[in-house]
Amino acid sequence: MMLTGTRHRVVAGLTAALLTIGTLGLGVAVPATAAPAPLTNLAHLDFLLDDVAPSSTAEHTTYRLAEEPDLVMPWTYADARDGGTFERVGGGPLDPATGYWGQGAYNADDVTRAAVVYLRHWKQFGDGASKDKAYELLRSVAYLQTVSGPNAGNVVLWMQDDGTLNPSAEPVELPDPSDSAESYWVARTLWALGEGYAAFRDVDAEFAEFLQDRMQLSVSAVQRQVLDTYGTYLVVDGVKLPSWLITNGADASAEAVLGLAAYSTAAPTDAAARDTLKKLAEGISKMGQGDVRTWPYGAILPWAESRSNWHAWGTQMPAALAAASTALGQPKLLTPAIADSAVFDPILLTAGGPDNAWLPSPIDRTQIAYGIDSRLQSLIGVAKAGSRPGLTELAGLVGSWYFGTNASGEAVYDPATGVTYDGVAADGTINRNSGAESTIHGLLSMLALDANPEVAARATGANAVESRAGLSVVEAETTAVTTGNVVVPASKWTGESEYSSTGYLELTRGETARFRLPASSSARIIEPVIFSAENGKARSLWRSGVLPLGVLKHGVGAQGITAVPGALLPQSLPIPVPAKLSSVSVASLTGTVTVDALLVRPVIGRLVFAGAAGSTELAHSSGVLPQRVVLNEGGTAGTLRSYDSGGKLVATYAISGTATITMKPGGFAVVTSP
Repeated sequence: MMLTGTRHRVVAGLTAALLTIGTLGLGVAVPATAAPAPLTNLAHLDFLLDDVAPSSTAEHTTYRLAEEPDLVMPWTYADARDGGTFERVGGGPLDPATGYWGQGAYNADDVTRAAVVYLRHWKQFGDGASKDKAYELLRSVAYLQTVSGPNAGNVVLWMQDDGTLNPSAEPVELPDPSDSAESYWVARTLWALGEGYAAFRDVDAEFAEFLQDRMQLSVSAVQRQVLDTYGTYLVVDGVKLPSWLITNGADASAEAVLGLAAYSTAAPTDAAARDTLKKLAEGISKMGQGDVRTWPYGAILPWAESRSNWHAWGTQMPAALAAASTALGQPKLLTPAIADSAVFDPILLTAGGPDNAWLPSPIDRTQIAYGIDSRLQSLIGVAKAGSRPGLTELAGLVGSWYFGTNASGEAVYDPATGVTYDGVAADGTINRNSGAESTIHGLLSMLALDANPEVAARATGANAVESRAGLSVVEAETTAVTTGNVVVPASKWTGESEYSSTGYLELTRGETARFRLPASSSARIIEPVIFSAENGKARSLWRSGVLPLGVLKHGVGAQGITAVPGALLPQSLPIPVPAKLSSVSVASLTGTVTVDALLVRPVIGRLVFAGAAGSTELAHSSGVLPQRVVLNEGGTAGTLRSYDSGGKLVATYAISGTATITMKPGGFAVVTSP
């Protein structure tokens, strides 16, 4: 299971292609009366494209390959060089003797997603050059697809820059060979082919028919390799999760569903594709877990082999359910998508934004365009499908990441060049490379913003984080007040989750510990992250001073498919800690209690972003009862909109100073000034 959203690679050697980009900036301000210039700029993605002329074989060929022998592929990476230039490089080490990369120069994941960018740009702006590039990239998508033999419909991931396929790359990615089973790249091939067919159906019938044939080929592969287990369930540490997801992933399946929804809308009589869409969407919908007080706070889990694993990259599950709901006429598919968007996203935003990995503590706080785009696309898609205006407010906040509301405080997308940097670390360090994945998802975000001007205005108008008060982490092993033992495991990764920091605190019966809490102006929900054994009987008592917070039982059900018996999970204490109290204590009542960390969440989470468009304040409630909340303490004039836990508008107020409202349980409010 990838945890970073970008492939491991070692860069060695150089290629000849260079592009001068310059420095990132938002460009010259336009007059208030002028229509804003489009944010989408394809220049850097164009630079990544290259021609390759592979041979036709029994297993790999494509549309009109004899007549048009050149295919178009994007290079995988673009590394920053001196003088504001970028160098196109492949994945893995470069062998100077063969000129081959350990993985390859091009890969199916990026070819498919680049095709989606050009398809959407063509349809949105009527751009003929994008139509041509979409055509070429779709031909490349089809070439990477295996068309005969036992792996028909699967996809080879890597290709060298002379057109040689590399089914078994180094470092190894599973499945190996890459076309030997279901995969992320099969899912993304369905995404590209589905949107491609829908776009070309009425303008190039012959090419559309070819795309339809290839779509049906991959649908058949999914049916025999994935949907053969439809209706059965995996046991996952005592919970049943669907067995019929591509690579057991709601994330991979979501990208297939995006293409299947587009295709099924354009080809409603294709019963096999429609059935595949329905079953995959149903599986994704069953991955929604928890609520505002219970991990993972209404989010749709991405991986059916872990209850403890969430990552921002690839989390287009709400967007996929919105598309499937519309295509199939099944409104119930929106229910988990709305919870993910309206309940989880405010918690995510006030905690710091879409991180690479919560496992279940925020382990990897690096943020990349793939994660930001997944959240942005989902918020916009669910807002439209479900008529939930509050979600567009959240989308503007997510989109502002590109323009400065990230840990670096700098813009990481430049409309003047089309460059999206490869990510921002938790300490604010920017990875100033700009490879295909970041470029593609940055552009998908810009296309979405260009299509939604009000969201774009809020996103581009905010470039600074003025304040944040959300989920924070207290590491259990750092306490100086304990009779227990600190354990540093040989590996923090369990195979399905990960201990945060250096390890954990172990308490046997009668042993105690006390943890200091960060200061807060709000009551706080305390969620100890505990490793609960399979059929475990351990119990712990929690207090804050003399205030009892609750007794927790630490045990999960049968291991089932997971990597290890037991699970590392947050458990919410039923009584919040008042703002005036500064610590919590724990005593082991029975058994061994393994405490990794405490997740500390204010009952009212907040953030304030500011910039040229004024300021935006978000407040959300994790309470189970209505909460009286003071907003706009800065006192400026503005507009306050209050929403319920589903993103439906409750009330709108024009305010000229501080305002107090009653916020619904799990609801949120947004103040915009001016």
